Amino acid sequence: MTFQAILVEQQSPSEVSASVQELSEDQLPEGNVTVAVEHTTVNYKDGLCLKADGGLVRTWPHVPGIDFAGMVEWSDDDRYQVGDKVVLTGWGVGERHWGGFAQKARVDADWLVPLPDGLSTRQAMAIGTAGFAAMLAILALEEHGLKPEQGEVLVTGAAGGVGSIATAVLNQLGHEVAAVTGRPETSDYLTSLGASRIVARDEIGSVVKRPLESATWAGCVDAVGGEMLARVLGQLKYGASAAAVGLAGGAKLPASVIPFLLRGVNLLGIDSVLCPYEKRLTAWQRLATDLPKDKLESMIVPATLSDVPQLGADILEGKVKGRVVVDVNG
Repeated sequence: MTFQAILVEQQSPSEVSASVQELSEDQLPEGNVTVAVEHTTVNYKDGLCLKADGGLVRTWPHVPGIDFAGMVEWSDDDRYQVGDKVVLTGWGVGERHWGGFAQKARVDADWLVPLPDGLSTRQAMAIGTAGFAAMLAILALEEHGLKPEQGEVLVTGAAGGVGSIATAVLNQLGHEVAAVTGRPETSDYLTSLGASRIVARDEIGSVVKRPLESATWAGCVDAVGGEMLARVLGQLKYGASAAAVGLAGGAKLPASVIPFLLRGVNLLGIDSVLCPYEKRLTAWQRLATDLPKDKLESMIVPATLSDVPQLGADILEGKVKGRVVVDVNG
């Protein structure tokens, strides 16, 4: 049996090629569940895995794709039966282990979760790692006391995958959302997702000399990191929290401890890769109930496997709005 996949091959330490190729099932890596993949998506990490110098892939040739959803085709684990619909995000799949840019994937059963009731595999991949991480961030903010009546919640990198899902879910839960974007042309899109205010990136994208500014935000879902996150920490209300999800603006955090000491703010780290199973289930169940399906649909950019190499380059340059959904059989 053969299947199609994006295979990334290394020509030299500084050059790789990525193309759709026909592979054999006996080329699949070890695992106790084989999934007939139906849909996948394109994340920032996927863009890195399609590059020679992305730093995530160690062994070539490689099939990237850190997310996928599909149907169990073979299982040697009692938790999953043939015909079950499943979702995978994280665990190094698509980085160290062959991933979802393929019509078939073989993985460890521990890495899977059942597809929640109320979601199709297409919708699950419109959510993907980005939406899953956004929901983990919202859960963490709620665990630290965030309530709608406390005021505006800031979402940075709002037009991206994490930001889009976070904006829609927070609005659905009754929060006022201030959406940060460096792309003015996405303002209408963000408003349609539920943003009540658009904040230009230039207004908040650099650190000021004062460690504390006006206490403005009741919470923050941050997908940017860097100077923007440092600035936001000084703008949080007393006892408020920022959930750090990404580093599109850089990994360094040129921040002061003053907001922590004088306002009791919290910086919450969000890990979607090694997240425990029970927390994964909770996040996916909340996404199935708290994410409006019409807004999810408006985020979707449809694609096929042949589109993936270009989309990987585009997402690294910040050119992708919303959520790419790849129909691997399209």
